[in-house]
Amino acid sequence: MTKQENALCILIGGLLLVAALSLTVIPGIRFSGFLALALAGVCVLTIFLGRWAKRSSVGKWCQRIFLAGLAVVLLLFLTVESLLLSHGEQDNSALPVDAVIVLGAGVNGETPSLILQSRINAAAAYIEKHPDVPVVLSGGQGTGEDISEAACMRRALWTNSEEWNARYLLEDRSTSTAENFAFSKELLQEQGIDTDTAVIAVVTSDFHCFRAHFIAQRAGLTVIDVPAEVDWLLLNANYYIREFFALGKTLIFD
Repeated sequence: MTKQENALCILIGGLLLVAALSLTVIPGIRFSGFLALALAGVCVLTIFLGRWAKRSSVGKWCQRIFLAGLAVVLLLFLTVESLLLSHGEQDNSALPVDAVIVLGAGVNGETPSLILQSRINAAAAYIEKHPDVPVVLSGGQGTGEDISEAACMRRALWTNSEEWNARYLLEDRSTSTAENFAFSKELLQEQGIDTDTAVIAVVTSDFHCFRAHFIAQRAGLTVIDVPAEVDWLLLNANYYIREFFALGKTLIFD
């Protein structure tokens, strides 16, 4: 590496370190802070390999392998992000469906998080356009939550008890997206819906649509995406980046 390239790496690494220290203290986007810290480490490793490559043929090969790996990861990242964005920007509100599943997200005590509130807002708008289909509110109770995610959504969407008894189904056992669909599928089948042929609208965050769609299909459901967008751009960008790693975990381990 030339002196200019070294200086550029040092500058980028320093900026990433500052970003990491700033972002890790902001609730909701700590992931981006840790990622910035990891990228700062990549800059340090790039400088080390560049100096090693000048002194050793082994160092040159290690540098080439490292840079090739970075290029592959970057290409994969851009490809996946394009898929996430394409699913997150779909408008399927006019398509006919047989049921709706609203996926839960974090609850702060009894108050919906920004992510959950965006899903509630999207669900309310979608449900109003499709007044005659059953709705499953899906989400259990996690750490730091005084009520289940399903119960939190129910409070926010509450209209009257008669409508709830006739139309809305509460699924409050799930702790993952896979369980969201598995338990919601059971509830819909109990209501006489043939989940093998039914088309189901899934309301979830725009960044989560692609992975949720994949998990739903793996559960044997035919779904369309109903994206919910968060107005806070920094938070949404954080989750889009995090979703790249979450998708990898789903494909490899789940």
